[in-house]
Amino acid sequence: MDLEKPPAGQPAGQPAGQPAGPTGEAGGCLAVAIRVPVRIVVFVLVVPVRMAWDALVVGGRVLRDVLLRPLGRALGWLARALFVWPWVALWRYVVVPVGTALARLGRVLLVVPAVWLHGAVLTPLGHAVSWAARRTAAGLVLLFVGVASVIAWFAGGVGAGLGWVYARLLTPTGRAVVWLLKSVGLVLAAVGLGMYTVVAWLVRHLIVVPALWLYVWVLTPVGKALALLAAGLAWTVRTVFAGIGIALYWTARVLLVLPALAVWRWVLAPIGRAIAVVAGEIGEALGHAWRVAGHVSLAVGRFLASFFRIVFVEPVRWAYRTVLTPVGHVVRDLVLKPAAEAARSVGQATRAALTAARDSARQARADFRRMLFGTPREPLPVARREPPAGETRTLGSSTTALTKD
Repeated sequence: MDLEKPPAGQPAGQPAGQPAGPTGEAGGCLAVAIRVPVRIVVFVLVVPVRMAWDALVVGGRVLRDVLLRPLGRALGWLARALFVWPWVALWRYVVVPVGTALARLGRVLLVVPAVWLHGAVLTPLGHAVSWAARRTAAGLVLLFVGVASVIAWFAGGVGAGLGWVYARLLTPTGRAVVWLLKSVGLVLAAVGLGMYTVVAWLVRHLIVVPALWLYVWVLTPVGKALALLAAGLAWTVRTVFAGIGIALYWTARVLLVLPALAVWRWVLAPIGRAIAVVAGEIGEALGHAWRVAGHVSLAVGRFLASFFRIVFVEPVRWAYRTVLTPVGHVVRDLVLKPAAEAARSVGQATRAALTAARDSARQARADFRRMLFGTPREPLPVARREPPAGETRTLGSSTTALTKD
């Protein structure tokens, strides 16, 4: 009998997703013969494992929800209280006030004197230096213009003298030298052309013609004969090695390939198919047993949960609703609410005292700053030059924003 209901449209006794086949194949008598005992044995072995696994899963979830998650939250709060909040308080109540005080002190001691020095000392001094530099540069420019005029006049006289020397002496001398060099070049070219013709004729009849005859009538026949001899030798060697290769191929095929092929086809392949069928049935039996064991474990878990709820949870719930809730309400109304009101009153008084202390400290700092640096200067009123109420704005007057000074 099958322990698993087959899907719709599939015959009984055939595994899911496996096609039917003749006797001895995946869906044949071998699979049918080993399916039921294998599933029974695997089911007996898998049920305790599945129940232990489900128990571990439930225990892990309970441990996570009851112990690890609250412990993690407590550790997170403790870590914030030990490592985060002290640094936040140090930054908020120590570093920021000290940094603000140092910034104000640096502004008073460095920035204000530096601005005054720049506006009252360095700016006038820079203007004076700039005016002196402009005057000096103007004098130097005038001096340079005068010197350049003298040098230009002297250069014009020297250039006129050099031009006369070039036109009257150097030009005729250069033309004579060029004519002499052209005559010598023509003579040397004629001599060189004659010598080249003689040497070329000697080289052609003494070297080129004998070398060409030697190549055509000696080297070419010898090379063709050597090429034919090498081709014949290569054909002979190729034929010998081809015969040896064919003999070795048939020897290896008869002695090794055909026996190995017979062993694979008639021994290993049937054994492999049988092992595959057994392994597939074992795998399907494991999956089927795991699913059935899950249902069994679920039923056992529900029974244990119902037993635990009836034996422990319901009495505890009844005690909480009947006994602890009224007692808690009485404690809340008679003890906790008055204590909360008293703590709230103490907190309000403490906040009021801290507010008054902060206002006093702020006033003391303002008085100390006023004592050190004096009362800050009041801003002077700026005349807006607004027209009287009876007058109107016109483009011809200077009372508009575009035309006033």
